[in-house]
Amino acid sequence: MIDLKTLREDPEAVRASQRARGEDESLVDALLSADERRRSAVSRADDLRAEQKQLGKQVGKAQGEEREALLARAKELAAQVKEAETAQSDADAELLRLQKAVSNVVEPDVPPGGEDDFAVLKHVGVPPEFDFEVKDHLELGNALGAFDMERGAKVSGARFYFLTGVGAQLELALLNMAAAQATAAGFTLVVPPVLVRPEIMDGTGFLGAHSSEVYRLEEDDYYLVGTSEVPLAGYHSGEILDFGDGPARYAGWSTCFRREAGSYGKDTRGIIRVHQFNKLEMFVYCREEDSRDEHQRLLAWEEEMLAKIEVPYRVIDTAAGDLGSSAARKFDCEAWVPSQQTYRELTSTSNCTTFQARRLNTRYRDADGKTRFAATLNGTLATTRWIVAILENHQQSDGSVRVPEAMRPFLGGREVLEPK
Repeated sequence: MIDLKTLREDPEAVRASQRARGEDESLVDALLSADERRRSAVSRADDLRAEQKQLGKQVGKAQGEEREALLARAKELAAQVKEAETAQSDADAELLRLQKAVSNVVEPDVPPGGEDDFAVLKHVGVPPEFDFEVKDHLELGNALGAFDMERGAKVSGARFYFLTGVGAQLELALLNMAAAQATAAGFTLVVPPVLVRPEIMDGTGFLGAHSSEVYRLEEDDYYLVGTSEVPLAGYHSGEILDFGDGPARYAGWSTCFRREAGSYGKDTRGIIRVHQFNKLEMFVYCREEDSRDEHQRLLAWEEEMLAKIEVPYRVIDTAAGDLGSSAARKFDCEAWVPSQQTYRELTSTSNCTTFQARRLNTRYRDADGKTRFAATLNGTLATTRWIVAILENHQQSDGSVRVPEAMRPFLGGREVLEPK
């Protein structure tokens, strides 16, 4: 949720954020009105309760007709207090509903617009040139015995797959390499639950505009997570953290599930856009004033991993209309995919400022002992999709694939993957 103090002090900044996202800016005025009604309701209820308390003291001292009059007033006042408390409860609920409807305030430098309006911040590496006909990752993977798409579809339906043999080894090598890097950087490695309660999924902001992407188990009232960001955001919900030693950093290794609603016909070949995959996700809690620097650190760690798999990539500043509701800013790293002659997202890192922590009531105590809401950030360090970029960029004319040097220790020292 956005900070109501920010809303009151600079409503135009929130309106501008809504416009940049392509979202309804009239929600800002509706939220301002709801905030005013709620404060008025709280004030009235407080005044009536104070009068009720004072009246109680007077009744104890009064006698005769005065006492009878005071008791009659007390009865009348009790009904008014009950009515005021109901009005306050209704105002609280309406304020919360509207507060949840307004997305996080985007940072000033975020490009406005939609999915295609990103800003390219830099290119790293040069797309490879091949003197033979390029194969896509599915053709390469089939020859290596790395994928079984047909049996995946037979067992689970479209966009499911088996990673087999060297495919399974590649994924484990990637995730283990990411886990080694994360732990060396001071992250705590976590294997979290992948089923979460509704209040945790809602707290991270995934039940808004993108709720159609989420799998729900209605009978048990659980959600399957699309990223370990969700359980890690809930890990410290309702707690007060101590940042005396700096940010709290976690690296979550989990299976992820996404419905991919509305994406039919997009990247349906192979393992680019699937319903289930594995991922190592960085997640950080810190002070809000430290969050911009921490965001740059997360991006740097992602680029360190990309350097290890030796693929060309670009870094983009995602446009406001393509941000999730929780993110104030997001950087994507997109790797070159030779068979498509374009870049495809491999990593993203988002600064969610205090948006998620307000919903999940995650705070820290500052130097003065005052509790403040923490900032939360997330960033991908490795995922199944990376196999696509590795196979295609390192393919050789005979169908074999060169193993990037940094990955070799995680693949038993293997230098080349040979077709079966």
